[in-house]
Amino acid sequence: MAPARPLIGIPADRRMVGLHPFHMVGEKYARAVLEAADAAPVLIPALAGELELEELLERLDGLLFTGSPSNVEPHHYEGPPSAPGTLHDPARDATTLPMIRKAVAAGVPVLGICRGFQEMNVAFGGTLHQKLHEVPGNLDHRDDERQPLEVQYGPAHEVTLEPGGLLRTLAGGRERIEVNSLHSQGIDRLGGELAIEARAPDGVIEAFRVPAARRFAVAVQWHPEWEVMRNPFSRALFAAFGRSSRELAQSKRAEGRR
Repeated sequence: MAPARPLIGIPADRRMVGLHPFHMVGEKYARAVLEAADAAPVLIPALAGELELEELLERLDGLLFTGSPSNVEPHHYEGPPSAPGTLHDPARDATTLPMIRKAVAAGVPVLGICRGFQEMNVAFGGTLHQKLHEVPGNLDHRDDERQPLEVQYGPAHEVTLEPGGLLRTLAGGRERIEVNSLHSQGIDRLGGELAIEARAPDGVIEAFRVPAARRFAVAVQWHPEWEVMRNPFSRALFAAFGRSSRELAQSKRAEGRR
């Protein structure tokens, strides 16, 4: 009998659909976990303290923090108030921000994507630019929502991978890779416990890792989940995340047999 696949939790957005709150995760993230990480995706509702995070983390073998149309509320990083009409998700913030640090401390592998990248930076004490395109010298990192999805998620610019970093290893030693770009927010100050893994041509940080983490702990600003099986680097990224989650699951089983 084949060993059970590791369980990777995916914290959900909380959205109103009509008059009712729903907890939602994009299918592309669940499929990337299933297909590229070779793991079982488990959706986690944004119920904050009611979840008993320590108990939940004991049962999970990894966590994927996804992208979202919503932004982290700026009071979490002492930022100025958001522009009117900005979409926020306080239930998700209340769930993910404490979960990130607890997961890393517990040795649970984590991967952050887009909003998840920004959440991880904030959780480790970093700050965000709310509108990167308004910062002098920066590229416009937003997508054009009038375009078809394959254009929105198509290659937008290169990132330079840091020498000696994990991502350069996953890229087979290549110095640069092409990525998509669908974000308006980005890192202002990097969290003190984080190390840069990649930068955009304008110098904006596009990826980082948690060097002190016992297992995989990486975040990227772009969207590697998009058509993940057609992109060799994206597949390698999710495969490394899956391997780390599998190692944790195996160690738990070995511990249980003692």
